[in-house]
Amino acid sequence: MASSVSSQQDQVLVEAISSARILTLNRPKQLNAQTIQMISPLLELFLAFEKDPNVKLVILKGKGRAFSVGGDVAAVVRDIRADDWRVGANFFMKVYTLNYLMATYSKLQVSILNGIVMGGGAGASLHGRFCVATENTIFAMPETALGLFPDVAASYFLSRLPGFFGEYVGLTGSRLDGAEMLACGLATHFVPSVKLPMLEAALCDVDSSDPVIISSIIDQYCEQPSLKEQSVYNRLDVIDRCFSQKTVEEILSALEREVVHQMDGWISATIQTLKKASPTSLKISLRSIREGRLQGVGACLVRDYRMVCHVLQGELSKDFYEGCRAILLDKDKNPKWEPSKLELIADSTVDCYFSKVNNEEWEDLKLPTRAKFNLPPYAIAKL
Repeated sequence: MASSVSSQQDQVLVEAISSARILTLNRPKQLNAQTIQMISPLLELFLAFEKDPNVKLVILKGKGRAFSVGGDVAAVVRDIRADDWRVGANFFMKVYTLNYLMATYSKLQVSILNGIVMGGGAGASLHGRFCVATENTIFAMPETALGLFPDVAASYFLSRLPGFFGEYVGLTGSRLDGAEMLACGLATHFVPSVKLPMLEAALCDVDSSDPVIISSIIDQYCEQPSLKEQSVYNRLDVIDRCFSQKTVEEILSALEREVVHQMDGWISATIQTLKKASPTSLKISLRSIREGRLQGVGACLVRDYRMVCHVLQGELSKDFYEGCRAILLDKDKNPKWEPSKLELIADSTVDCYFSKVNNEEWEDLKLPTRAKFNLPPYAIAKL
């Protein structure tokens, strides 16, 4: 029996079918960009579902042509200008708490990524147990072009991709399709979009919380997609040679050496993408991903919160506000980064982003306590 508990204005639609709960992000005109009015109910619902013995499975999807393009950054900037940076900090605090809850959830989450999934959209999906990509999926972490960094514990999942593919994806904001997401491990399954209604119906009918059973049901609708000939995932050898370097400057030098040996348009485009991004963002993003390789999701999110508070505060750099102006507000696509060059950014400045914020009212992110005896092994592994 299905029941709906949502009104047309809600940014999250809720449908209850047997022991499954289907949550639909409902800002299709804004590509399901996340606001506090979306994140707050999601957080409350996930907490309530975890305590409810009648709920065994949570299905999360987006209405329209996007799962979610991430946080509504332009709205956050407007709110900050009207008030102060702590308004933005409160938004990210809730986002990161939701990310942590999803990563350590005691019940199964199936995220259906039938469209665009970027930034915070990845945080609301990839930390769950199952991620289903389709032929319509477009994934990216485009933060360095905005003067931000891949947050939402992206340093956890990017650093665990094969080789140094995560550094490449995080620094360049490169777009991946569904086949590439499956190949590199960001998605657990690939299902053609035409089969999604049947998959949803089958998941709602099963009445099980066993991940093996749920995975086997998704498998029944899966296909093995082929990578396109020009797929960036076919260039892992070059990516590993270049993006394994210790610093952003050395990564660029390695790419420039590759161009000398082989005239490859993709390498030249990658160099130009890096040179257009915020130098500060590139430096703090690389360090964040490298640190994430040795940390659990919780530690990654605590670090993300420190970093994002420094970014919002704007004392170390105002690149985030300049990036939002150039890309999202004025849309002249010509940001004036400051500092403008990698070599002008001292290691001590980068260190500051990873330190506590010097503000009497500021506190480190406090994540909810998770009882290990209640969690499945795949969730415990992320702690």
